Amino acid sequence: MAGRRRDGLLPRDAAGEPWLAAVIAALCFLAALAAVGGSAADRAAHGWAGRLRAEVTVLVRPRAGETGPTAAARAAEVLSGLDGVAEAEALDRKAAEALLRPWLGEAILPDLTIPMLVTVRLQSDAPASAPTLARALAQAGLDATVDDHTQWRGEVKRAAALITALAAAAFLLVAGAAGAAVIYATRAGLAANRAVVETLSLNGASDGAIAGLFMRRYGLLAAASGAVGAGTAAVLVAGLRLLGGDEGLTPALPVAWRDLILLSPLPLIAATVALAAARVAVIGDLARRGPGDRKDG
Repeated sequence: MAGRRRDGLLPRDAAGEPWLAAVIAALCFLAALAAVGGSAADRAAHGWAGRLRAEVTVLVRPRAGETGPTAAARAAEVLSGLDGVAEAEALDRKAAEALLRPWLGEAILPDLTIPMLVTVRLQSDAPASAPTLARALAQAGLDATVDDHTQWRGEVKRAAALITALAAAAFLLVAGAAGAAVIYATRAGLAANRAVVETLSLNGASDGAIAGLFMRRYGLLAAASGAVGAGTAAVLVAGLRLLGGDEGLTPALPVAWRDLILLSPLPLIAATVALAAARVAVIGDLARRGPGDRKDG
């Protein structure tokens, strides 16, 4: 009852609370999408890097008196017998053309000299290294180049780091916008309730006690609005997960059920930002008005 009486000193409609609640809910919704999107993109990037790490591509150049398919088949046979190799398969021209068709188109492929490729799938527990594969091929008299996709893995990891940084920056930007909105609303509330604030000061209320009124009001409002925004985002994420099946949404953005855990702290974060912003706004405003009869809080 005492908390309700203190909270009732501030009229609810004077500081534009419905507007502030809508803004905080929308910002929390955007923050939730940024967090889930960043998590899904990071998961996809690490999945791609893992698949690249599990496979090796070998480019085989036939020697004099040997055809390309024969050289590729011999290379696959040599690599299949190595420790750390799960499977080695020589690609025929049709399979190689299928890989190049999205990049080169249909018209140029019949006249193009296509290198012979061998795809190697490594064992997950103890994969063979690229130098080991290259050494085995050389000992077998094969002219081949082993590509363990190190460059591509580096690019994927850098992309994942960039996406994570952008998601974090978006989250911080949204939090800053929410804090700015609370500061603006708090100052509007102070102006609208100037008579109440002055009456409290004349009756010996400290700056901290006055700030506590606004902190309680906007903290609870932000927590409720944050729950609405996070809940709306959770419904959207759940829908995307259900519609996407096993892949979540797409292979490029695999939304997972555990992403919903990222949304649970949003109401508390929104309330914390609102508490800090309200205190900063109230203490700063009261300090600019001068000490008067107030006590330091």
